[in-house]
Amino acid sequence: MSGRGDSEISETREEQAEQPETPEGERDEDLADVGDPAQVARRARWTAAATGMLLALAGLAASTLRATGSAPALVPAAYAFGAAVCALAAFLGSRGRTRRALWLLVGGVMVMAMGDQFD
Repeated sequence: MSGRGDSEISETREEQAEQPETPEGERDEDLADVGDPAQVARRARWTAAATGMLLALAGLAASTLRATGSAPALVPAAYAFGAAVCALAAFLGSRGRTRRALWLLVGGVMVMAMGDQFD
């Protein structure tokens, strides 16, 4: 007795042989959808560009709102600088430099968060 339940015992070779195999065409289609490098790169570019533009717009809106209020001058400047970094990240992401764009997005959001801490 090994202590394993019946559901944990793996199938024998005969049971595996009895199961119908998928046709070769279906297997190739599944692999093509998952592993198409051009599609993955295109999706990464669009994601980096869209995220960068969204964060840049949010930073500009926060900078404008903070500039009209009674916040110190460093706060809207930090938001504006973070928004500019995120806009640069969006540009680089659209050009295929997604790894650099990701790091710039992180940096831009960190600058905006530091601006929020100065308030």
